[in-house]
Amino acid sequence: MTIEGHIDFFFKPDSIALIGASPNPEKLSYTILESLLKMGFQGKIYPINPGYQEIRGLKCYPTPDEIKDKIDIAIFAVPASTVLEILNGPVKNIKGAIIVSSGFREMGYEGKEMEARLKEIIKEKGIRVIGPNCLGIYDTASKVDTFFISGAKVGRPARAGVSVLTQSGSFAAMIMDEMANEGAGVARVVSYGNKVDVDESDCLEFLAGDKATKAVALYIESVGNGRRFLTAASRCVQKKPVVALKVGKREPGARAASSHTGAVSGRYEAYEAAFRKAGIIEVASYEELKDACKVLNRYRPVEGKRILIITDGGGIGISIADACEEAGLKVPEIPSEAVRKLKEKLPAFASARNPVDLTGSVKDEHFIVALQEAFGDSYDLAIVSLLWGPPLLTPGVAVKLLDFADSCGKPILICSPGGKFSRETASLFTAAGIPVFFTPDSAVRAAAVLCGGKR
Repeated sequence: MTIEGHIDFFFKPDSIALIGASPNPEKLSYTILESLLKMGFQGKIYPINPGYQEIRGLKCYPTPDEIKDKIDIAIFAVPASTVLEILNGPVKNIKGAIIVSSGFREMGYEGKEMEARLKEIIKEKGIRVIGPNCLGIYDTASKVDTFFISGAKVGRPARAGVSVLTQSGSFAAMIMDEMANEGAGVARVVSYGNKVDVDESDCLEFLAGDKATKAVALYIESVGNGRRFLTAASRCVQKKPVVALKVGKREPGARAASSHTGAVSGRYEAYEAAFRKAGIIEVASYEELKDACKVLNRYRPVEGKRILIITDGGGIGISIADACEEAGLKVPEIPSEAVRKLKEKLPAFASARNPVDLTGSVKDEHFIVALQEAFGDSYDLAIVSLLWGPPLLTPGVAVKLLDFADSCGKPILICSPGGKFSRETASLFTAAGIPVFFTPDSAVRAAAVLCGGKR
């Protein structure tokens, strides 16, 4: 940590200054101001630009020191050289800065020199900094959005319980857009770029005690201080699940990370060991991390690995069962007494084995019967796969499944493959906070996360 002190004010600000504010839609600062206003930030917003008297009805100030109030967050959307010039001036009222500007370490020798100077200045002045070369913060709890990509291009997820930490701004934008599109939410997203000061360890220390955050997802290119990261991650894991994706594992990816944020990745084996020691659930791909975010918004990890599969299509049930075995999960047979009851209550052609195949004769209530009779002490979670072709199956099954999910005390994952109808019907679940997965592999990846991943 470059500067001693907490970073809570980044996530609970009363005031934000936008340095380089502009009414020109071609400027990054234009979109940032639009994002803040659309998000509904309730604190004070101070545009700063000597060329304007007001922007969007807000009084515009020539310099930060013209503002009499304390500035919790100053967003810098000006060239790298101007960032240094302003911070080197009278900025005693700035507590923290988000520097979205690029042009620092990722640009080579001259950029490294500028970043080294930036580090000296903020240490001297006691200013905490997120960035440079980042998107900053998207925060559904405090209604802060510093992203300079418009909501028309990158969707903004609703409020939920998972917070995402990432060096990469493009990753932050990508996962936010997909989560929003699939009806999933987030608590806080932090893109910290070159991390001249605030890094994943600072954020983990804050999120460990953050009531808005129920789980944490990490996208990691590199970690500077491994010992501190291990300590911060271990403390966070004691209070809530932490999932991590390490990129730059091999030489080509490491080269790309270096040119992207100036990251020095280090040996992957060291990260793998650190994740295991801290109790972090490691995932292997972007898709797996996205699935983890969706499922951890709703459910906590379970103790075992025993999966009950219920479907109305035999082929997809087999596919889910195979994927479970490959992921190290178990698909044990249903106890004989439960089998007897299932045969009494299900359609004649239904299979009472695991996977339970309700066939094309299925009615809405058959899914509930199967869960009630089979989902006992023999299983840790259930994957329910809904194929919407059977003529007697209706969207009303969603209400029945939601009622059961709320009362059973164990995770139920919905797998709903298909096109337009399936995607539209998924909203019946996602509106109630139940994650929906659109492929068998996706549902199993989420189940594997709840069962502890690779640990």
